[in-house]
Amino acid sequence: MNQFFGITKLREGRTRLITAENVYGEKGRGGMAVPGEVQPEVERIGQQASMSRASRELGRTYKVRASIDLAPGSVTTLMDVDGPATITHIWITVDPQSYRDIILRMYWDGEETPSVEVPLGDFFCCGWKKWKPVNAIPINVNPSGGLNCFFPMPFREHARITVENLSPKEREGFFYAISHELGEVEAEEGYFHAQFRRSNPLEYGKDHVIVDGVKGRGHYVGTYISWQQNNDDWWGEGEVKAYIDGDKDFPTYCGTGTEDYFGGAWCFLQNFSAPFLGYCDTTAEEGHKTNTTGNRHSMYRFHIMDPIRFQEDLKVTIQALGWRSEGRFLPLRDDISSVAYWYQAEPHGAFPECKSRNELEII
Repeated sequence: MNQFFGITKLREGRTRLITAENVYGEKGRGGMAVPGEVQPEVERIGQQASMSRASRELGRTYKVRASIDLAPGSVTTLMDVDGPATITHIWITVDPQSYRDIILRMYWDGEETPSVEVPLGDFFCCGWKKWKPVNAIPINVNPSGGLNCFFPMPFREHARITVENLSPKEREGFFYAISHELGEVEAEEGYFHAQFRRSNPLEYGKDHVIVDGVKGRGHYVGTYISWQQNNDDWWGEGEVKAYIDGDKDFPTYCGTGTEDYFGGAWCFLQNFSAPFLGYCDTTAEEGHKTNTTGNRHSMYRFHIMDPIRFQEDLKVTIQALGWRSEGRFLPLRDDISSVAYWYQAEPHGAFPECKSRNELEII
């Protein structure tokens, strides 16, 4: 295996970068916006004609259209290009207060239903309307709210990425950059998928479903969870279970506890962020004692070195278990949101209906 992800190997790929000033990532067309003029390609892709007045004296090439505005209730296209190609990096920044109001969707090769449908903040492991440092390899969040994704996303014919603003207010200052490499996609390359689910509150005695209905061949590569506890004391005794290729009542993959699955031990008790695993008590800095009612936790695990492979189907769940008197387990009714990340051959199974703004809201 080449170190540094094969960086030494010379390839025939051609690098392109999509931004608000080059909405199709065309060769030799970066930074061409003119103050006061609407680019024809901006109209063609359907974006608002927003631009900065800061460049009115310096003119073209001086950051004329670095960001876009998202109209209330609108769906805005960020990427709409032909393949074959592979997305190599996505960077976005926007006011964290809109993290749950903006829905990120990705469509591969002309499909009608998205392969990715996740609130923006949750996709980047920031599920509580606030940015937190994430030092993982596939997802990286940096000061002061730079959201980065390095999951490779190959497509063969076409890629379309959109954002929907569920808010009744206009969202100004949405910045983005999408790097992709034009070049052949090998036959065995799978398509990237991500799905969001929320249980608020979780039904008593039931497991939270992270993903279900996955059909076909692929591998599961990551879990992000934002978890609000509604009881005092430790909340993370529940096991993560993966039901693989026809498993029914009992899974093939069954862990030993929540903090164990996310790479910690003995109730976490402190925050950490590592290349593939991390945990953060997002309310500790606000004066909450950890592991008490109302705490909001954030956890990720990326199965980059240990993917969960499936040939036919996959379902992934997590239990919510705390403690009651006399050392007995307590099935919890907490607020649990999750994102599942995986690769598979298309077509993909049906996603659950995207929740309304009220159902997604963090209060």
